[in-house]
Amino acid sequence: MKIAYFANTGWYLYNFRLSLLKQARERGNEVLLISPEDEYVSELQAEGFQWCRCPIDRKSLNPLKGGRSIVRLVGLLREESPDLIHNFTLKSIVYGSLAARITGVPRRVNAITGLGHYFSNPSGVERVIMHGLRHLLRYSLSDSQIIFQNPHDLETVVEHGMAPVEDCHLIRSSGVDTYTFQPQEEPEDLITILLASRMLWSKGIEDFVKAGRHLVEDREHARFVIVGAPDNGNPDAIPKDTLRSWDEEPGIQWWGFREDMPRVLAQSHIVCLPTRYGEGVPKILTEAAAAGRPLVATDVAGCQEIVRDGENGFLVPPGDSSSLAQALRFLIENPDDRRRMGSRSRHIAENKFSDEKVIEETLSVYEKA
Repeated sequence: MKIAYFANTGWYLYNFRLSLLKQARERGNEVLLISPEDEYVSELQAEGFQWCRCPIDRKSLNPLKGGRSIVRLVGLLREESPDLIHNFTLKSIVYGSLAARITGVPRRVNAITGLGHYFSNPSGVERVIMHGLRHLLRYSLSDSQIIFQNPHDLETVVEHGMAPVEDCHLIRSSGVDTYTFQPQEEPEDLITILLASRMLWSKGIEDFVKAGRHLVEDREHARFVIVGAPDNGNPDAIPKDTLRSWDEEPGIQWWGFREDMPRVLAQSHIVCLPTRYGEGVPKILTEAAAAGRPLVATDVAGCQEIVRDGENGFLVPPGDSSSLAQALRFLIENPDDRRRMGSRSRHIAENKFSDEKVIEETLSVYEKA
């Protein structure tokens, strides 16, 4: 087949789906990548993939801007005539599904990598947006195969009548390379608690900073490291000045963007993600699990898939910096439990979230389509 992969960033395709793209090509399929242009497009092209530009304004809900993206995508699909299109993330699902219908692409696969904050206790304007999004998704998801990363999102879509259950598939996470991410001995220096993500308020980074302040004031021998760059295309982005001010506080460090995540994880003792809303399955948690680290995350959809409370880490209520500090304190002060939980994380990653497992399950969805 000729398979088109459509996402709202080249960054997503490179960092989350490169193994799938390579395997699809190795199985004899022709692979076409479609996304806005960013610094990762050259990386994808260096891997030998054909790429086409389709701009998407991730900040805007303006239908006129969306219309321009759809017109561009319709032109691409007419020219390239793929046999199947695989869309990632909500806006790409809406645009890609509409363009595929217009151009007669015979097979459609839509990957919901998280329903986002609009479906997490919405109020006011968000409730209106959710109502409109529900109707858009009902139209976009019809006559397609739909992949979910956690059962909560699958159940939400089915219960809201956006898709029939027989078209839904649960594939937990986008996969993790368990060969690249290997367990390493804990470093012997200062206990390091790592948070790595996009620098968004909704990721709970402020809660992490508050917990870190509290533990530093209590003279816990630890540092709290934030890794990631501001996401300037997102209205939820944390300003760089705020990140710099946190970096100046005792015990808090902002390392900025890092590409060498296996090395970064090897410098850590504990990995934390206090996101305030449900996600698919956060990639940093699967990578940290493969690297043999205990996990502390919030008790929300997605995190619940990889963090087994009391087994390989702890789940805490979202937005609760006190509970977060308590869970981190336990792991700081109990190295034997910390290492035991880290070993369990590795076992879970190998058996439930490996690239091999996720890719085989995804290709089987293509067969059904």
